[in-house]
Amino acid sequence: MGFLRNREAGSRAETDRRMMARCVELGRQAAREGEYPFGSLIASGDEIIAEGANQTKREKDESRHAEIIAIATARRLGKSSLRECTLYSTVEPCPMCSFCIRSAGVGRVVFALASPIMGGMSRWDILRDRTMALRLPFLFGPAPEIVSGIGAEDAQRMWSHWNPLAWQAIKRIGFFVKP
Repeated sequence: MGFLRNREAGSRAETDRRMMARCVELGRQAAREGEYPFGSLIASGDEIIAEGANQTKREKDESRHAEIIAIATARRLGKSSLRECTLYSTVEPCPMCSFCIRSAGVGRVVFALASPIMGGMSRWDILRDRTMALRLPFLFGPAPEIVSGIGAEDAQRMWSHWNPLAWQAIKRIGFFVKP
């Protein structure tokens, strides 16, 4: 039985790495299009259901974060429940995205870099807050499982290549950090 669990954990870890690599590529693509390099996707097991890249500059809309785009795309594709899904993101979701994640009922969240200044978990604790689902179950799903640090080095390189000077400032103020 222990061998089977270890094998399943190894398989999940490999899936997490592959999905995060795709998120980093989505972030690079966003950067090439003049956006901030954020990428996100929603997967069910090892199947990608929806993807999103930052579109705040192009659409002149501050709500067009990669995570929100991925959730909205999954919904448009007819995915009514995201409880069995994992949302992957290059950076810890912000408070706005975290509320959307909780409202959509996403079961698991995996991110590469933490955001102690703006993170929806490390700063504001929206992702892990268990009282939201207890007090407002018609609005918020249970707290998702959280995994951090997957692909952190690749995400750091992506940000560094996007704008080396901005990346130095981001590191200096501790905006994004490796968990």
